[in-house]
Amino acid sequence: MTGTAVIIPAKDEADRIGATVAAARALPYVDLVVVVDDGSADRTGLVARAAGARVVRHGRNRGKAAAMESGAEVVRLLDVEGAEPRHLLFLDADLGETAHTAAPLIEPVRTGEADMTIAVFATRVKLGGHGFVVRLARDGIQRATGWTPAQPLNGQRCLTRAAFEAARPLAHGFGVETGLTIDLLRKGFRVREVEVEMAHRATGTDWRAQLHRTRQFRDVARALLARRALRV
Repeated sequence: MTGTAVIIPAKDEADRIGATVAAARALPYVDLVVVVDDGSADRTGLVARAAGARVVRHGRNRGKAAAMESGAEVVRLLDVEGAEPRHLLFLDADLGETAHTAAPLIEPVRTGEADMTIAVFATRVKLGGHGFVVRLARDGIQRATGWTPAQPLNGQRCLTRAAFEAARPLAHGFGVETGLTIDLLRKGFRVREVEVEMAHRATGTDWRAQLHRTRQFRDVARALLARRALRV
C-alpha cells in the first residue's frame, strides 16, 4: 500500500513546529515528515529535526509555493525506486497538536476516491480581516471551473504524486492553493473537501497582518489572472 509523506512549509514557527511534526508523524499511513525551513530567523529547523522530521532549508525566504516544491522533491528522492510514489499531505506549520486530525484527508486519496482532498475546518477561528481574499479566490475558482469551494485558501491538502506533477509549475506564493484547485479540476482530477477538526493561529489586525493579506490578495489575483479567471 502506498505510503504518505507529510510536507510542512515553515517560517519562524519554532514555537509550534515541534508539536505539529509530532502529531503528523503519528498519522496513519505516514512514513515520512519533511519540513521546509523557508528562511527562518529562529530555531524552526532545529526544533523540527529534533521532533523527527527531515529538514531542508532555504537560505532566504522563497514563499509557500517554492517550499512546497522543495518538499515534494525531497520526497521524490526518498521514494523507493520502482515502487508507487508516496502521496503528499501538505500541512501548515502552526497547526500544533491539531495536526493529528488530518487522517480524513488521507483516506479518500489512499483508497482512490479522490485525487486531491482539501480540508474544511469544522471549528472556524475568528479572522481579523473581512474575508475579501477568500471571496476573491472562491469567486475565481467558481468562474474557472463551476465548482464553489467552502474554504478555497485552506492549505491542508492531500494529493497523489500524479496530481501534484500535473499542477506544476505551482502558482506563486499564496496563490498556490487557488492555482492548484483550478488546474487540477480543469484537467479532470477529482477534488473533494473533507471536514476536519483542525485549528491554526488566526491572522490578527496589526500592520503585519494587513501586509500579509495584501500579499495574499496580490498572489491570488495573479494566479487567477494567469488562468483567465479574474474579473476586471
